[in-house]
Amino acid sequence: MTNKKFVLLPGDGIGPEVMREAKKVIDALDIGIETTEHLIGGAAIDMAGQPLPPETLDACRHADAVLLSCVGGPKWANAAYDKRPEAGLLGLRKQLDLFANLRPAIVFDALIDASTLKPEIVRGLDILIVRELTGGVYFGQPRGIEQIGKNERRGINTQVYTTSEVRRVAAVAFELARTRDKRVCSVEKSNVMESGLMWREDVTTLHGEGYGDVELSHMYADNCAMQLLRAPSQFDVIVTDNLFGDILSDAAAMLTGSLGMLPSASLGAPDAHGRRASLYEPVHGSAPDIAGQNKANPLAMILSLAMALRYSLNDGGNADRIEAAVRQTLADGIRTADIAAGGKAISTTEMGDAVVARL
Repeated sequence: MTNKKFVLLPGDGIGPEVMREAKKVIDALDIGIETTEHLIGGAAIDMAGQPLPPETLDACRHADAVLLSCVGGPKWANAAYDKRPEAGLLGLRKQLDLFANLRPAIVFDALIDASTLKPEIVRGLDILIVRELTGGVYFGQPRGIEQIGKNERRGINTQVYTTSEVRRVAAVAFELARTRDKRVCSVEKSNVMESGLMWREDVTTLHGEGYGDVELSHMYADNCAMQLLRAPSQFDVIVTDNLFGDILSDAAAMLTGSLGMLPSASLGAPDAHGRRASLYEPVHGSAPDIAGQNKANPLAMILSLAMALRYSLNDGGNADRIEAAVRQTLADGIRTADIAAGGKAISTTEMGDAVVARL
């Protein structure tokens, strides 16, 4: 493996700290990955006047994979929506057409007591949520806030999907399920939403066209939220829309005990050569309250790198090595503050060093 290009986007808050540890792992692997760093989010606003500078977008378009830490913070909280750090992330997803967001929720044996649920409920948990990322209510038109008279305003957001948008994200879910336990649960609100009814019908049609080896079930989003807390192990792969995926993936994340442990991937459609645009990021935020203090947990960033190797470079071997090193680090009792449960906590830097040593 030579001349693979990764773009690193450290972003804001704890982002530069956790990205440094992922870069350590890249260097330790020594498999010919070239890295360049670019601005996004609040850091880009401060340096370039906009959350997604053209040079950043251009570099991401030509990369084999993009690693992003996190964006945002109170410094930019009062800016207009299109000038906030988060607009850089949303813009990158949209410009690269990253329509499939993969959010694994895995309970590590060494951290089973960190979950708020009983150990017997979450032991061995391994769920993958596939969230549609570029459509739905977050991007639908019309949207906005309008005056309607007599001191009344109307807030408008439109939930809209096309058949092709539904089919392509469902196809990703079915394909990934084939590498796992071959079960997909499609989640929507077809009982009260026409877009949900269309979603259910289109997923069912696609399933019948070529995925008969994968078990397909359907569930309403509110019931799915309840079932994630009641019996999460019933799920293998969950596929759902942008809004419900946002909510359900955060609920599933907390089953594991810490957002600091969870990676994610956002994938585009494969081109003629089989290459996909891709973005990998931890699900945690920028944590401005601990930024610059060398306290943040870098494991979600490191595990996001493992996902990049697996899905963008088809390098499952080195992805497995990284994940095994993380598991061994945790099994050895090494903890950052967020997962220390009152015990001894090490620094961000020390955690990265520990993973590299076990790698």
